[in-house]
Amino acid sequence: MNIHPCARTTPKIRKEIQNRKGETAYALSKEYNVTAATIIKWQSREDTHDRSHRPHKLNTRLTELQELILVEIRKILLLPLDDLLAVAREFIDPGVSRAGLHRTLKRYNVSNLKQMQAELEPEANPQKKTFKDYKPGFVHVDVKYLPQMPDEDAQQYLFVAIDRASRWVYFEIHRDKSAQAAQAFLQSLIKAAPFKITKVLTDNGKEFTDRYCVTGERKPTGNHPFDKVCQQANIEHRLIKPRHPQTNGMVERFNGRISELLASTHFQSSEELKEALMNYLSIYNEHIPQKNLGHVTPVKALEKWQQKCPELFKGDLNNLLGLEI
Repeated sequence: MNIHPCARTTPKIRKEIQNRKGETAYALSKEYNVTAATIIKWQSREDTHDRSHRPHKLNTRLTELQELILVEIRKILLLPLDDLLAVAREFIDPGVSRAGLHRTLKRYNVSNLKQMQAELEPEANPQKKTFKDYKPGFVHVDVKYLPQMPDEDAQQYLFVAIDRASRWVYFEIHRDKSAQAAQAFLQSLIKAAPFKITKVLTDNGKEFTDRYCVTGERKPTGNHPFDKVCQQANIEHRLIKPRHPQTNGMVERFNGRISELLASTHFQSSEELKEALMNYLSIYNEHIPQKNLGHVTPVKALEKWQQKCPELFKGDLNNLLGLEI
């Protein structure tokens, strides 16, 4: 039974008070050395335990819909509290307080970020070289299946690239995941990236390499369409170790966030899906600060890198990214 530590009455006394409803509250208050309001309270109840002191209606700054939006952002992007606060103040309500946001996350059972990360992501290898040791230009590439839309006769594929140093992301939707599609994606990526790409890391899928053939594993021939683009652009093509997808974990985790987005929204057409993905890409690159980047967005991280190492970039960052100056 829950008893408040400062309670002036015990369950036994409360029961006695309830059994003496014929007597006045004033007389009983004198006898039990409590207020008349306390006597009236316990005589009006059937039980003898303390109830929650939490108000029936919480006075919160955010509406229920706004709270649900922030909770979903927390679940999908696994943003730390300070990063989520920046998003809330930028897009929802500039007056949101850090303490208020924390209480909201606690009420929805999403306040323990470490536990959420442990459930969704594999444990990090402490001996692994951190990505902050790299400069822009080392890009992870992967392909993800997209759900088939009602207006499509077949599913499509999302080719995704993410830069190690800045977490900047670029992706395209293709009708298949052939070597030609991968080749076209890489050509578009080279044009779109504001920095010079020096290395590309992929898995061993047939769209990326001819490492595996009917006779088994071999050294890549260099004649694969993806490899040819790499050679023309002076890009080193690295392959992950077979059966070790965690090596490409950065882009895998981003794809997991895309999966969360797809699972939480029902799309009526391929155009709706494409629009939602492109909106998410813009928000991710330009508006969501990341803890691993020092609580700045990927675009802000690129701006810092350009100031530090301008030789890594191909020109004015704002023009290359299509941002407003």
